[in-house]
Amino acid sequence: MHSYRSHSCADLTKTDVGETVRLAGWVHRIRDHGGVLFIDLRDHFGVTQVLCDPDSPVFTQVEKLRSEFCIRIDGEVKARDEGLVNPRIPTGEIEVFIRDMEILGAAAELPLQVFGEQEYPEETRLRYRYLDLRREAMQHNMVLRSDVVAAMRRRMWDQGFREFQTPIITASSPEGARDFLVPSRLHPGKFYALPQAPQQFKQLIMVSGFDKYFQIAPCFRDEDPRADRSPTDFYQLDLEMSFVEQQDVFDTIQPVIQGVFEEFGEGATVDKVWPQISYRDAALWYGTDKPDLRNPIKMQDVSEHFRGSGFAIFAKLLEQDGTQIRAIPAPTGGSRKFCDRMNAFAQKEGLPGMGYIFWRDQGDGMEAAGPLAKNIGPERTEAIRQQLGLGVGDAAFFLGGKPQAFERVAARARDVIGEELGLTEQNRFAFAWIVDFPMYEADEETGKVDFSHNPFSMPQGGRAALDGDPLDVLGYQYDLACNGYELVSGAIRNHKPEIMFKAFELAGYGEDEVRKRFGGMVNAFQFGAPPHGGCAAGIDRIVMLLAGTSNIREVIMFPMNQRAEDLMMNAPSDPTSDQLMELGLRVIPQD
Repeated sequence: MHSYRSHSCADLTKTDVGETVRLAGWVHRIRDHGGVLFIDLRDHFGVTQVLCDPDSPVFTQVEKLRSEFCIRIDGEVKARDEGLVNPRIPTGEIEVFIRDMEILGAAAELPLQVFGEQEYPEETRLRYRYLDLRREAMQHNMVLRSDVVAAMRRRMWDQGFREFQTPIITASSPEGARDFLVPSRLHPGKFYALPQAPQQFKQLIMVSGFDKYFQIAPCFRDEDPRADRSPTDFYQLDLEMSFVEQQDVFDTIQPVIQGVFEEFGEGATVDKVWPQISYRDAALWYGTDKPDLRNPIKMQDVSEHFRGSGFAIFAKLLEQDGTQIRAIPAPTGGSRKFCDRMNAFAQKEGLPGMGYIFWRDQGDGMEAAGPLAKNIGPERTEAIRQQLGLGVGDAAFFLGGKPQAFERVAARARDVIGEELGLTEQNRFAFAWIVDFPMYEADEETGKVDFSHNPFSMPQGGRAALDGDPLDVLGYQYDLACNGYELVSGAIRNHKPEIMFKAFELAGYGEDEVRKRFGGMVNAFQFGAPPHGGCAAGIDRIVMLLAGTSNIREVIMFPMNQRAEDLMMNAPSDPTSDQLMELGLRVIPQD
């Protein structure tokens, strides 16, 4: 017999009754029933009930066991009495009577319990992550993650892609976040960077003549933490293709993502038609470029109904350039109580409030109610109602100003309204491509123009598009949104040096600087670069959605905390004097 086990803790069934078996695992739970000790023995695969009474030669040893002791037992498989069968587990028809036992690893007093679903502070869970990972939900999440990655790889190979690895130690690259720098011992005073993404390398793979590339790629970004973003590193399904247009990329990645959600979505509806929405329309309708389309609410511009109206706040606001009044329809939200609640929500978000109108039945007709209705009069109110397609029992909420100042709150309000009114469909994954991103944005204070998205994207219209106002230039850039999260981002690349130099020039980067920072890629493009494009899908975020959690740390094996600290491994840590000396570095204390 094997030194540790003849079966896993999920293997044994009624057909094994009478067999002598060997199991190994952790003591999940101990129950004392009148001198008979029942133990739920757990391994990665499942749970088997084992028992011991005073007739067992190892009874006194078993009495000393505590939760999470790692043990090996030998015993006889017995059938459970019919009334004691547990149909919830595969081994529920049997139990094993312990004849011999060996303690493989004793357990000290536990800082958190593995049995049950008790809540513990995240700091405790991350400090003792190896215990936290023993819990059933975490085991499920990590297995799900592994299976999702395997399914992605399989689907990519099935489409003719090959996986190639790109460097981890490389040069700094502008990907929109801070680099993690790595000092060079052999070149004192110089630094490598951990790649924010394999962007330049995957484009060079296309220049090298490999038609299709993919990689499960680690990416490193020194970012401020959020619930749906790791502050240090993450993994993405990275892909690139030659001789393609934007739609070719969509047609390639959709069956991969859709197939993964259908395979692991546990019965949830997965949208098969993915609409393409322009960035401008997404901002207008949803206030965000990652809309949750399970919520049917679309915002609308209703500025004309308030221009010159009796509601002085909005009327005066509209006299300023670049301002707008936007309405958020709220079907079935037509009660003063709900309207007041949403107004309070806006105040918590830092706004003075949120105007509203709701429509109610007056017996002889419909009446518009609320402060705005009184101020703008029945004709304007009726025009708003008709534009929004609302009726009795419905409401509308209004925000005004420069869109960039209120869109974040408007997007959040739309989400809250959809949830509270039961309009947001549950158990569904709703996808949309967001397209036609602006290439550039201007700083409000300085007016300086810079890239708003990936700087290596091809402008729509090519070189000629760069001769006008930079803020009017659209790029072949695209994101895939699902249920309010960005899952995929990509672009058709700018593979022509003359267009690249002009594109960077508009953002304030001269040709010399471009050659210095991206010399490898610029030089390569002079030797017959093919048109190419691709995208990257965030694996952590995809698994987070499939696992039904909004915290990305629930699907990462060993994540950092919100302060980018690894409490288990004590990172980041102070370097030794010898390390600093060898690298020619000195740490300057912060005040």
